[in-house]
Amino acid sequence: MRLFTLVLVALLGVIQYPLWLGKGGWLRVWDLDRQLSVQNRTNEKLVSRNSALEGEVYDLKQATIAIEERARYELGMMRSDEIFVQVSEPTQASRPVSPVRPAPAAAGMPQAGVTTVSAVPASPVQSAR
Repeated sequence: MRLFTLVLVALLGVIQYPLWLGKGGWLRVWDLDRQLSVQNRTNEKLVSRNSALEGEVYDLKQATIAIEERARYELGMMRSDEIFVQVSEPTQASRPVSPVRPAPAAAGMPQAGVTTVSAVPASPVQSAR
């Protein structure tokens, strides 16, 4: 009877080995499931990137506005009838040394320390086309 029990336990072990450790066993299935979830996340990122690139390609093929925008910002190009104006911030050396003192306050004038600026409307510029 003891020999019979040992043979049954050995057969049970032989049957369980492929189930757990074999080519199509549970450990392999769990590993493949993990790899599948990682690949699905990667695919989702790539699908969103591809849709953005697809929209950009459509814009470049169909709309001249997108081409003009790229030419302006990436290549520094401009139209022949445009004038390039570059405004730079003053450096520390070019700033005035003496502080500007406000005029004494009069009736209807702003308080000392408050500066007001009034702008004169500029005349519209006609473009030569």
